[in-house]
Amino acid sequence: MTAPIPFVDAHIHLWDLARIRYSWLTPPFSDEGPNGSVEAIAVDYGVDAYRADLARWNVVGAVHVDAGADAAQALDESRWLEEVADRHGLPTGLVAFAALDDPQADDLLAAQAAHPRVRGIRHIVNWHPDPNRTYGPRDLTQDAQWQAGFGKLAKHGLSFDLQCYPGQMPGLAPLIERHADVPVIVNHLGMPVLTDADGLAEWRAGLAVLAAIPHVAIKLSGLGFIRRDWSVETIRDFVLETIDLFGVSRCMVASDAPTDKLFAPLDRYLEAYHAIVADFSEDDRRDLFARNANRIYRLGLDL
Repeated sequence: MTAPIPFVDAHIHLWDLARIRYSWLTPPFSDEGPNGSVEAIAVDYGVDAYRADLARWNVVGAVHVDAGADAAQALDESRWLEEVADRHGLPTGLVAFAALDDPQADDLLAAQAAHPRVRGIRHIVNWHPDPNRTYGPRDLTQDAQWQAGFGKLAKHGLSFDLQCYPGQMPGLAPLIERHADVPVIVNHLGMPVLTDADGLAEWRAGLAVLAAIPHVAIKLSGLGFIRRDWSVETIRDFVLETIDLFGVSRCMVASDAPTDKLFAPLDRYLEAYHAIVADFSEDDRRDLFARNANRIYRLGLDL
């Protein structure tokens, strides 16, 4: 059997619950909220567990994205992950947390950028009028202080991982356009909210606005956020439409391990992505599964 093409996983999470506190992984758990209960993944998840989950997929690199540690421990998380990477060879790059609306955002960004593997920042900004959908009480993307913090990313050589809902995308576009020196990576296929009456149209319109900005890329990930009972048939068009909008060169496949395990085994996700792009050229598939993440996150892997 031929080995699968190299995989640079563009979005993973690791955690040691005794070392770093994650409020969202701490009991009591509830089925309410955007993801439902996360009790099933509220256990330590290290590189060995990740490698076991992805054993079939020729992982040659991985980008760790902030895993929702309590804000006071954001720097502790980055320090710990540097130690993990020194020991295990993964993760290859880090997208750390910093609150862009913090009055001391400049100092926070400098402190995160000082870690050798940190390439970018994620500050989750999903806001929705439905309290069971929203990740916070207000739309931070419209906050002047948050926008000022975003404007400081380039000074520290940092990209930004954008996790928002489609309805927020048109409002974000002018800010992103003004900062062409801040690469932006949209998380999880743009997270369409299909329970909204115009959810599909809003997703298409939002992605089209962002795809028109050359320094915006996107991750093919988070299928369970679209619908928890996803199948290849139900998500195929989302993946292909996203690739059509952004082009192969700005799309990256990611496992979202272990969060996506809430909805299916990780093998099912990778099987789905490979099946959906099976008719693409080998060159395009190598871009989608490895080379784009290596380039966009500046990992320096020899691929």
